[in-house]
Amino acid sequence: MDTVSLLDLTQVIEGYINKHKPECIFTHHSGDLNVDHRLMHEAVMTACRPQVGQSVKSILCFEVASSTEWRSPSSHNGFSPNWFIDISESLEKKVLALEAYKIEMRNWPHPRSIKAIRHLAHWRGATIGVDAAEAFVMERHIS
Repeated sequence: MDTVSLLDLTQVIEGYINKHKPECIFTHHSGDLNVDHRLMHEAVMTACRPQVGQSVKSILCFEVASSTEWRSPSSHNGFSPNWFIDISESLEKKVLALEAYKIEMRNWPHPRSIKAIRHLAHWRGATIGVDAAEAFVMERHIS
């Protein structure tokens, strides 16, 4: 995606927002090591400017194992989650979905292994007192 202009990418996202009128958008964290993830974050933030008529009220940034934590700490803003969703009841569905995405998964002890994803979910859950959770950075919330 580094060959696609930010304007072109933003306009595609704006088209989907205008068509579907979402109230909440989930996107990559701005500090990811992956260039495509950072470009997507910028395009989403641009497409979701808080203007009159904007349907998007909340923007949540997620972490991507082996991208969010691998960026040099001195070169970005770190992922410091401030919004959590309890996935204790749906963790196994997440694992099944990731198993279907075999081309992107790796073997333990890689952070993008099923075992590592489970560990992360349980760690995020433990930090808020539940069995498993997804962690996000709330970029914006308009109530």
